[in-house]
Amino acid sequence: MIDSRLTGKVALITGANHGIGAATATALAAEGVAVFLTYKRLAPTNEPAYPPDYDRARSGGAGEVVRRIREAGGTAEAAEADLADPETPKALFDQAEKSLGPVEILVNNASGWLSDTFTPTERDGFGRPLRMVDAETHDRQFAVDVRAPALLIAEFARRHRERGADWGRIIGLTSGGPGGFPTEVSYGAAKAAQENYTMSAAHELGQYGITANMVHPPVTDTGWVNEEVEKMVAASGVLREVAQPEDVAEVITFLASHQGRRVTGQLLRMY
Repeated sequence: MIDSRLTGKVALITGANHGIGAATATALAAEGVAVFLTYKRLAPTNEPAYPPDYDRARSGGAGEVVRRIREAGGTAEAAEADLADPETPKALFDQAEKSLGPVEILVNNASGWLSDTFTPTERDGFGRPLRMVDAETHDRQFAVDVRAPALLIAEFARRHRERGADWGRIIGLTSGGPGGFPTEVSYGAAKAAQENYTMSAAHELGQYGITANMVHPPVTDTGWVNEEVEKMVAASGVLREVAQPEDVAEVITFLASHQGRRVTGQLLRMY
């Protein structure tokens, strides 16, 4: 049996009411981590291109995830928060510290994802609605996927140094971006920026015992996968099948563990 040496640690996980965030909270809690889940309930899309479970998951709270973790013997707290508000990161750390103690693991999972494009195309290849890039699509995407992770990392680092800590983990989620992301251009640009912030954190914060990495999951069924997406994945010689959130949570848990202590400044691409 491998000892992850995570018992007693505290993690803050964004976007944890469903999907990869919820699976990560559950996986870390199973290793003895006290988890603080953040989330924002989003209005249903009522868009036929998405399965009904997608709207249900996005519009729900984190109460069910917290309940399952506690029933399994773990420790969990949750708070709804708008990461687009620049005051939110500090407030979340204050809440997490008050209820669980100093945060030692930060998982930047939440996304303000939307589909936008430079073309007049109204639907992508999976039938999902598209809109032209404008100030609103840019600002919404970058507020949640770039500014919020940057401020969360800064708050994490500041508190880490002030208490003289020597162990910490920062883990972000990406779907790529530096090479371009057609039909999700603002999302791709935002993820590229988040990757850069995280790599900078790896270089600057290593002296304080903090590792920082990004995980690039394969196509993962967090509720949005429809039949067309499944066909695309099945036809791929690399992906083969749609992943489950638990698959990604295992990699995140590894990066947080003692076994991942020598891994930093990396983008781990899953297939």
